Amino acid sequence: MQYQVQAFSELTNHQVYRILQLRSEVFVVEQTCIYQDMDNQDLEALHVLGIENERIGSYARILTQSKVAGEVSIGRVIVAPWLRGTGEGHRLMTYCMNYVQEHLNQLPVRISAQAHLVEFYAAHGFKSTGNNYLEDGIPHCEMLYTP
Repeated sequence: MQYQVQAFSELTNHQVYRILQLRSEVFVVEQTCIYQDMDNQDLEALHVLGIENERIGSYARILTQSKVAGEVSIGRVIVAPWLRGTGEGHRLMTYCMNYVQEHLNQLPVRISAQAHLVEFYAAHGFKSTGNNYLEDGIPHCEMLYTP
């Protein structure tokens, strides 16, 4: 897997299409969750693409302007169905966390984790803030990583 980090303006039309296609495939269709995926935050985000054989196999976005000042946020973390069970999710998160530490001055990182993935994110140093909530009908937990 080869990773790339790009601002929205650096993405090609083809890449934007493939990213939105993958996010729609998993977050909207697979999880049967009707929500507005294109939320204008993509325009300001850094986009992390995991590419294998010219296909986007994993993806995440890093928001440097989090809801809380002085923090960054990682979201839309996704692994394509054809790569699940390979450990790609952990490799992607490790890459994202290393990128944040090396390029964004080790700021605290806040995420909105689907409840069934709390242990996955805990393995990367995230701790629950105790703020549990429903988002688009799916139980979520706010988690924070503090370097």
